[in-house]
Amino acid sequence: MSELWGVVAAAASSALGGTSIAATRYLVGHLDPLAIGSFRFGIGCLLLAPVALLGDRSWPDRRDWLQTAGLGLLFFALFPILFNASLIHTSSARGALALSTLPLLSLVVGAALGRERLTARKTAGVLIAMAGVGFALLSGLGHAPPQAWRGDLLMIAAALCMALYGIWSKPVIGRCGPIPFTTVAMAVGAAALILISLLRGSFEAVAQFAVPQWSAALYLGVIGAALTFYLWAFALGKASPTSVAVTVTVNPVTASLVAAALLNEPIGWNLVIGIVVVGIGIWLATTDGQGVRASG
Repeated sequence: MSELWGVVAAAASSALGGTSIAATRYLVGHLDPLAIGSFRFGIGCLLLAPVALLGDRSWPDRRDWLQTAGLGLLFFALFPILFNASLIHTSSARGALALSTLPLLSLVVGAALGRERLTARKTAGVLIAMAGVGFALLSGLGHAPPQAWRGDLLMIAAALCMALYGIWSKPVIGRCGPIPFTTVAMAVGAAALILISLLRGSFEAVAQFAVPQWSAALYLGVIGAALTFYLWAFALGKASPTSVAVTVTVNPVTASLVAAALLNEPIGWNLVIGIVVVGIGIWLATTDGQGVRASG
């Protein structure tokens, strides 16, 4: 049951993450990637901090400080830079598809680090889910900006950061809880992004913001950071990294729906079939009870 709740939380996080892709795709036309990350994780950290202070779980132990800070820089500084920069060059659909390589990367990296065993069922589930994503986005993949491959590669690099974070953070989350860990890690990443943004003058464009830009920035902070990454950390505390990662295939579906509504990016009839295939893949990958090893 614990694994199931972890998968449900991860799927909810991934669905919300898909809406964040569309919001980021909108905002990159008005603000540089560093400043977008600063707003997203700065607001997210401010919202999570009171919850962490009022909770009954401990903060990361002294032995975990260096690892927590390093993971914060990896996931809440480097990841958003790569993620946001990728959406300058590619569409929401292609970016989401590139991000959906996460479960495969998690599976391979987890096996290489000895955290998870490769099993036929889990591998098949991951590949089926990724195939479902590709089919769901088939109609939108042909409408790519020039040099979209640059954005695709940047998003795959972001997915690798996410895979490493998922594997390395699980033991620390188990010791202190998802909210304290996420708050501290997010604070480290946000501080780095804000400092670099100030030095680069990245916030100058904010003076031109109107209601739509402020709404997108607030949405990214409240939903795209605080809620999304709390759910992701909660999931990592309950389920294996690959079981959590495979739910990221939900992300492109919600990204496509929001992008179609707000950015007029096309979707086709194949979306419904793709959703069904994604669901089958997630079920296969997350009901394999033999592939997880204890980590700690």
